Amino acid sequence: MIKKELKTMKDLLFKDEKTPRLPQAGDLVEGKIIKVSKNAIILELSPLGTGIIYGGEWKDNKAIIKDLKVGQKISALVLSPENDDGYIELSIKEATLEKTWSDLKTKKQDNETISVKVIDANRGGLVINYSGTTGFLPVSQLSPENYPRVEDGDKNKILRELSKFIGQEIKVKIIGLDKKDEKLIVSEKAAQEKKLQANLENYKKGDIVKGTVSALANFGAFIKIDDSLEGLAHISELDWQIIDHPSQILKENENIKAQIIDIQNGQISLSLKTLKEDPWQNINEKYQNGQTIQGKVIKFTPTGAFIQVEEGIHGLAHAAEFTKNNLQIENALRLDESYNFEIISLSPQTHKMALTLVKE
Repeated sequence: MIKKELKTMKDLLFKDEKTPRLPQAGDLVEGKIIKVSKNAIILELSPLGTGIIYGGEWKDNKAIIKDLKVGQKISALVLSPENDDGYIELSIKEATLEKTWSDLKTKKQDNETISVKVIDANRGGLVINYSGTTGFLPVSQLSPENYPRVEDGDKNKILRELSKFIGQEIKVKIIGLDKKDEKLIVSEKAAQEKKLQANLENYKKGDIVKGTVSALANFGAFIKIDDSLEGLAHISELDWQIIDHPSQILKENENIKAQIIDIQNGQISLSLKTLKEDPWQNINEKYQNGQTIQGKVIKFTPTGAFIQVEEGIHGLAHAAEFTKNNLQIENALRLDESYNFEIISLSPQTHKMALTLVKE
């Protein structure tokens, strides 16, 4: 079994100041190549003895072994302190893996940024490689710039977007490391956190910013503010009127102004409608509880039907108002048709109006 901690060369050579010690399985040793053949590489490990790397390792380590020459010093991991032929049996592959895991442990402890190569993609994220060790970059840990923005959350579409990164190098930080389970989890978002936080210090809630619409999704619009910052304007914050999709208001690559309404956990929330005149201002001068008005059915939801009273002003005819009269809301109302409603509750501060259908 391979030991968890690598010993230094001095630890390997001597039990004390004068007494040499034999290497043990799992020790990392350094030796000089004295022979290279098709079947083996022989190393001088004086004063420990002679080491051998058998040709069976060559298949997985061609890139390393093809350039080895007599006289060159290399590191290898001890598999057996003495095999049947009297050699100390060694492995370059195991030594490389051992050094890589040791390197990864140090870099995680020091919170260093490393460069990894994307070698595959699946619906959950990107498969990466670091010095021969395979790891995973979850989609949730991608930077805002690289996060796949798929309209309907279709997993096949997400996979197509992620596949575009195969072959690319990405800067990441290690957020999960377990040598025993061979688990390496990395984050691109964490690697950019310092820069992100520094840029966020330039903004505060209430600021009006200029930006470019970078992507539209069914839940809102992504707006790029600068090279490393991107905010999200939820669909409910795009306009005072109810819309079904952001494309009714915005186009990709359109330059716009928005207001920052919140900054939490490095996420910027934006609003376009706060920069537009609020149609609910002074609404009490026009509408009161108990008043009968005419409105058009614009949308059905599980809660009820949204009724447009005028541009930017809508109310909700709650489904419960129909079921208590043994009616199904979809049977009583038709989309895009107008009906008379009574205002049963009006709250200008929260932009809410509750309605009930007036019986003919």
